[in-house]
Amino acid sequence: MEYDSARLATEDDLAAVEWIGEAVTRPLPDKRGGSIFSHREIGFESPGERFLRAMETENAICVVGTYDDVVFGYSICFIELLDDGTKLGRLHDFAVYPEARDAGIGEAMMDIIVEHLTELGAVGVDAWALPGDRATKNFFESFGLKARLLTAHRAL
Repeated sequence: MEYDSARLATEDDLAAVEWIGEAVTRPLPDKRGGSIFSHREIGFESPGERFLRAMETENAICVVGTYDDVVFGYSICFIELLDDGTKLGRLHDFAVYPEARDAGIGEAMMDIIVEHLTELGAVGVDAWALPGDRATKNFFESFGLKARLLTAHRAL
């Protein structure tokens, strides 16, 4: 039996995605930069709505991460065509249920995403991390991601 793994998602994963997404996004508005991030980057759709929309498009990879065959993580990675004709993966959602972190679920999901993007000939993958969220930043850096853009903001 494989304990931590990942696979391409199906519509049967919708309830788990909604549950995980709500648990992960609920505290975001209280974090530095999280309020605007929640309304601008994440948007108005629920995690389940975003997941279904992404599954219906050809330019997205939807993955779930499991532990002992139970879904505890999900990711939506959009494949964007850049103006020079190259492809870039953009992680829109990347969530692991808080109490299931450090079990290898995120790593298993990231492995599948990187593998698929490589097969598609993508030039890279982008991901978000809020300022001060060292765990997320360190996780992505462990896969070779490096900051390439910093967004500065002033509240009015």
